[in-house]
Order: sequence, then structure tokens, then C-alpha cells
Amino acid sequence: MKSKKTILFPKHQRILEELGENIKLARKRRRLTTVQTAERAGIDRSTLYEIEKGNPSVSMGAYFNTLRVLGLQDDFLQLAADDIYGRKLQDLNLLTKK
Repeated sequence: MKSKKTILFPKHQRILEELGENIKLARKRRRLTTVQTAERAGIDRSTLYEIEKGNPSVSMGAYFNTLRVLGLQDDFLQLAADDIYGRKLQDLNLLTKK
């Protein structure tokens, strides 16, 4: 079965590319090779390469395991932690209910 290609708007693709670059910099700061990082994360080196490019088709689990190897797993907890837009919508709904 052929998998579907994930399509993102350019603005959103740049965000993923920045994430990939941050992961790559974190790996290099720790003086880890791509082989070491991939082995420790339980992924192929080619998958790590795709993560560092910001490929949206790579699974969230692979991104998480890579962050775990780098000691950055708690950064995952920051994703959507402060849902400003959701709170505004909720507050609007609370104000309009009678």
C-alpha cells in the first residue's frame, strides 16, 4: 500500500525545518554522530536525516525518540501547553451563554 505524501503550507514547512535544524544542532553540541543517535533512538540513519530536514512524513514517535536521546524529551510537554486560541474561544463561549 502506497503511503500518502504529507502536504504543508510553506510557512508550516519552515517551522518543521527549523525544528529539524534545532535537533541537528543539539546532536552536534553533544558530539553525537548520526549513527550513534539513530541507533540509540531505534531508527534508521536515513530517518534521522529526514528528521533533521524537518520531513513531515516522519512519525511523531521517531521525533520523540530522537529528542529523548538528546535529553530533550520534556520539550514535548511544551507542545500545545498554553492553548491561547482555545482559551479565547472558550471565554467567548462562556461570555455569550445565558
